[in-house]
Amino acid sequence: MASHEPIPQFESRKRDHIELSLSAANQAEGQSGLNRVELIHEALPELDFDQVQITSHALKVKTKTPFLISSMTAGHGESGTLNSLLAKAAEAQGWRMGVGSQRRELSDRKAAQEWKQIRKAAPQVVLLGNLGLAQLIRTKIEDVERLVDSLEASAMIIHLNALQECMQPEGTPNFKGGAKALEALAKKLSVPVVVKETGCGISKGTLKRLRGMGLGAVDVSGLGGTHWGRIEGGRSRPGDLRKSASRTFADWGIATVDSVAAACEMNRDFEVWASGGVRTGLDAAKLLAMGAKTVGFAQPILQAALKGEEALQQCMALIEYELKTAMFCTGVESLKRLQQKKVWQWRKI
Repeated sequence: MASHEPIPQFESRKRDHIELSLSAANQAEGQSGLNRVELIHEALPELDFDQVQITSHALKVKTKTPFLISSMTAGHGESGTLNSLLAKAAEAQGWRMGVGSQRRELSDRKAAQEWKQIRKAAPQVVLLGNLGLAQLIRTKIEDVERLVDSLEASAMIIHLNALQECMQPEGTPNFKGGAKALEALAKKLSVPVVVKETGCGISKGTLKRLRGMGLGAVDVSGLGGTHWGRIEGGRSRPGDLRKSASRTFADWGIATVDSVAAACEMNRDFEVWASGGVRTGLDAAKLLAMGAKTVGFAQPILQAALKGEEALQQCMALIEYELKTAMFCTGVESLKRLQQKKVWQWRKI
């Protein structure tokens, strides 16, 4: 985090983020574009349901599912317990898990204790580190490597959050030099680098700029889910220009489906990951069929986790069952076949 931001303020902001992300007013529901995509029903699938397998290979690592618990929270009093619960479920179900921003750890090494707690709870879980681009630009690569080591991360997510930084009362909208910093990190870090938006999507032009940097994956994280511009506007005080501006930009972004389509249609040297308004296993099946390698869930997982371990496990199991059902009903037995066989089309309106 910015070295001058007081820890109590940082922790308060992170708690606000959790509370506000659960509000329906801060969800860009219906704008992901997933309603424009339909899977083609196969009335005569030549397979048995128990033949359907959802094992995945992403970043050269095999996991039991193509799912990711997207980065949500870290660095405050309640995050350790929540992240340990999520990590245990991710380990049991075979999901990857992105942690919340490790920003605080850059200036407070005691913050690394949270990862020790997580590793104790789920020693085999596949964890992905996380740092904002604004912080990366002014951070030495060896310090990012230290974040990787403390988490025992399999990859490092660098999140892009331009709109959020503009609307956040404590924001740091300083992105000049970002492309250079990304490329340098991708070429020197010991683990793959994943570039991730935070709910506003990634355009075709930006995707082209990301080619050749040596990135492992790009998570387009499009419009359709939690909208951080709305959340930060909600945190702003009355009279703050950001509060009014956040209403102007309440629907800002590129739909998840449009970002995924753009990424999967172009020549690229990175994996395409998808998140942003993904609510069900059927949603995930559509994105996987379009060409995404990994699909991330955030708000539905957070809602379930706050109800307890059993509710979280049921939520994750349901998502997996829905994906398998979609695959069975399109006549494919593997994720590879889901992408090879043309099983999706644009919905006629």
